[in-house]
Amino acid sequence: MSKKPIVIGVAGGTGSGKTTVAKEIFYQFNEQSIVLIEQDAYYKDQSHLSFEERLETNYDHPLAFDNDLLLEHLQMLSQGKGVNKPVYDYKAHTRSNDVITIDPKDVIIVEGILILEDERLRNMMDIKLFVDADADIRIIRRLVRDIEERGRSIQSVIDQYTSIVRPMHLQFIEPTKRYADVIVPEGGQNRVAIDLMVTKIRTIIEEKAIL
Repeated sequence: MSKKPIVIGVAGGTGSGKTTVAKEIFYQFNEQSIVLIEQDAYYKDQSHLSFEERLETNYDHPLAFDNDLLLEHLQMLSQGKGVNKPVYDYKAHTRSNDVITIDPKDVIIVEGILILEDERLRNMMDIKLFVDADADIRIIRRLVRDIEERGRSIQSVIDQYTSIVRPMHLQFIEPTKRYADVIVPEGGQNRVAIDLMVTKIRTIIEEKAIL
């Protein structure tokens, strides 16, 4: 790979469908030339804290993320160098000892709730998407995910949503919508928007002649 890769940012609130949109775009391309990087993998290491202290982590705040490392990895990938993406352990509430090796690709999709909040990350992106969905849809999706995938109780999810997730969304995530090149309503259900994005990305790839 000789030229700088295309970097696509896919942001949106929790449960908005941003992960679905990112994966749908990913699957439209040859997996040999595209990679999907989740901002969630870059939550800060908390091994220096006690388990009780880790439980107090506000995962919806910009300071929860190690954007310095994410930025460094994106820069390395842009220079044709491989990186070791961290793996976050949600049960231990800290970074695990595992890593996932990511090789340089022609297209990089970066997906996460706050990827448009950091100006440094925005400046690396060729296309910025914000996936939008009504609040009631987002809370239902989060409820299902946290219960099924993370073993949470209904009450704990509701408490966290009302005390942290909703206020953080209004304060930090929703305002980043103004930085988006394209706003995608209805998340992964919006086939038209996804198809348009895929077409646009293909056009950029052809223009850069990197495939």
